[in-house]
Amino acid sequence: MKKRIFSGMQPTNNLHLGNYLGALRNWVDLQQDDYECIFCVVDLHAITVPQESERLAQATREIAAAYIAAGVDPEKAIIFPQSAVPAHSQLMWMLATMTQMGKLERMTQFKDKAGKNTERVGLGLFAYPVLMAADILAYKATHVPVGEDQKQHLELAREIASTFNTRYKTDFFPQPEPQILGAATRVMSLKDGTKKMSKSDESDNSRINLTDDAEKIAAKIKKAQTDAEPLPHDVAGLKERAGADNLVTIYAALSRRGKADVLKEFGGQQWSAFKPALAELAVKELSPITERMSDLLAHPEKIDKILRDGAERADTLARPILRDAMDIMGFWK
Repeated sequence: MKKRIFSGMQPTNNLHLGNYLGALRNWVDLQQDDYECIFCVVDLHAITVPQESERLAQATREIAAAYIAAGVDPEKAIIFPQSAVPAHSQLMWMLATMTQMGKLERMTQFKDKAGKNTERVGLGLFAYPVLMAADILAYKATHVPVGEDQKQHLELAREIASTFNTRYKTDFFPQPEPQILGAATRVMSLKDGTKKMSKSDESDNSRINLTDDAEKIAAKIKKAQTDAEPLPHDVAGLKERAGADNLVTIYAALSRRGKADVLKEFGGQQWSAFKPALAELAVKELSPITERMSDLLAHPEKIDKILRDGAERADTLARPILRDAMDIMGFWK
């Protein structure tokens, strides 16, 4: 039986190198005969914070274009906007009725984003993990590619599935398993190697966007945080050197090599030699994606057709699962 993979990204700002190495490239690798891949643009999650209404649809196209440009094949995978399949919202409400508020309050991401203003935060941000659970369970996904910051949400999805099954004495929903991704699941900021590379960082120099040209990529890497010491000869020498470790990690991931192997080549050299080599490698890997994205965005009607077709395929999968869940819960039909 095929494993069914579900994952998605929000249509907010540009996707960057961390999104590519931590998720997109792994999605591409998952497109094999023994995987059924569903990759969503999670626009419902995006509106947990205010969005400009005139930008949301275009941002959805841009994220879909990034998926395709990175190598996600619409013939092999389903690509669609979350809001186009009603099962996500309907199942979210059904699952919310059996999700304890105490568990949602303990979600690390909610506490980080809400800070001290929990009383002023919208319900959407609070209930975000329940919608994520519905995203996964609406397709009975067996595996979910997750980074470190989403493991807690996936564990809650597993608990919600278990609660449903226990309450209604069934084994209807599977327990989705984390899909372990590649080594570079955490690419850090170019300005601060202790912080994750983020779309929301105010400084554009903190990240390499998938839309950056060769000149921008080289300039950002040239300014990236390092230190005064040369590159070490082994991985142990990167300890307590966050900026240095980050750049070596990026080089290793882009070249699909281990950090130890990279340091065998560059150990003892100065950053003035390593950074140009990293910039050249990054441009080589990312330029085809940037060019493909530009071509796709020049023809939005092509992206829209892929999204519509994907939404139809996704709805065909999710609708009967939702109906069966409603039958189990006793809803009229």
